Amino acid sequence: MQDNRHHPFRDSHQDREAATHIPDTPQTRAPSYALAFADEDFMCRPELRPVRLQLELLKPEMLMNEAGIDSTIVLFGGARIPAPANKESARTQTLADLSKYYDEARRFSQMMTERSLKSGGTEDVIVTGGGPGVMEAGNRGALDAGGQSIGLNIVLPHEQAPNEYVTPDLCFNFHYFAIRKMHFLMRASAVCVFPGGFGTLDEMFEALTLIQTGRMAQVPFLLFGQSFWEKIINWDALSDAGTISAEDLKLFRFVETAEEAVEALDNWDGKGEKRGLIPGR
Repeated sequence: MQDNRHHPFRDSHQDREAATHIPDTPQTRAPSYALAFADEDFMCRPELRPVRLQLELLKPEMLMNEAGIDSTIVLFGGARIPAPANKESARTQTLADLSKYYDEARRFSQMMTERSLKSGGTEDVIVTGGGPGVMEAGNRGALDAGGQSIGLNIVLPHEQAPNEYVTPDLCFNFHYFAIRKMHFLMRASAVCVFPGGFGTLDEMFEALTLIQTGRMAQVPFLLFGQSFWEKIINWDALSDAGTISAEDLKLFRFVETAEEAVEALDNWDGKGEKRGLIPGR
């Protein structure tokens, strides 16, 4: 956002530009002479980690504020789940069978975005990890409805890029997983989790832990695919062992289809009272 306030100091952009036209001398070539905020090597020093953490928190927050994003619906899910048209390429039959959730994620996102657009398109905006699979389906469904969606990508060792359906001005890239996770939940009005792997499990359990411990508002929390989740996690065993309480099993609800998910959101007790991470924590 352009700062139109009048002040007597030179603008940082002006000085950064001026610094590119200085005389070439041993002194000006020395790394120490570079402007600190324009010195990439300096910014990547280990001692600057607190500053980099702050910048990763600030940049998406400022840009989403400028875009007027008031609340989001979070979609977590597997990057390897193919679209039904491509399910023959799946490495296992189980993965091919899970392709139905690509369509459910896409339809759910379309339905929720259509609703959002009726009230200005800034509430319940779809946010995904910006990658392939279920994430792609979520961003794609929002685009199908003619709305915007957010993608929170992260730099990974292997080559990858955001999916083509993320709204470009709301597509972000992260170095720190922790800050990325904060942005997933800071505006969350609901969390929807589709079948996935380690990353999906990590995101799901962290969000559930935040809700369980009162560090996050008790927003609607939906798990798509009851048979998948009950096969890989013995929820009742956790309760029977006493490592969680029976009440904790009420923090989430199973759904199978986009329509069931919309109905569950509409009938969730306390929906709309509060959302996201508890302010100041």
